[in-house]
Amino acid sequence: MSKGKKILVGVLVAFLLLALSFYGFFKGTYNRFVGLDEGVKSAWAQVENQLQRRFDLIPNLVETVKGYAKQEKDVLVEVTNARSRVGGANTVPDKIAANNELSGALSRLLVVVERYPELKSNENFLRLQDELAGTENRIAVERRRYNEAVRNYNVAIRSFPANLLAGMFGFDKATFFEAPAAAKATPQVKFQ
Repeated sequence: MSKGKKILVGVLVAFLLLALSFYGFFKGTYNRFVGLDEGVKSAWAQVENQLQRRFDLIPNLVETVKGYAKQEKDVLVEVTNARSRVGGANTVPDKIAANNELSGALSRLLVVVERYPELKSNENFLRLQDELAGTENRIAVERRRYNEAVRNYNVAIRSFPANLLAGMFGFDKATFFEAPAAAKATPQVKFQ
């Protein structure tokens, strides 16, 4: 084999190895993004599953409280309106905002309940309150898992050189589930 042919074969082999390396990088990175994106969607579905559970419990809770606290109409209307906004939210950011509003309304409802000792001892209310507390804990766990999936995905699509591929294929940054500003305020505890 002549020296020229050896150089040509060497260049072709090097080019082939380089092409295979690029293919492996693009394929592996793209598939990783797809997996992480699906992980975010799966984690969000679990959050929605728990939010739906809470959404379904609220009418029972409101009706139970209504029987005891007829004069607390404003708080009950606020919970009902917040619940309907949750039902009408379509995008992830809208759902996050609506559920944060609902969480605040439920907190105010539970403060109202403190004024009615006979309601606090009612067995149906206690069961509903336990279900709601359990659901809120599940929501917190699923929100944490969702935020972890979002973090992993966002880090992957923003890391160099993978960010170049993410931009080419339209992998956009995912939205974290963040607590509303009101949740960061210290609650006031007052004994009467």
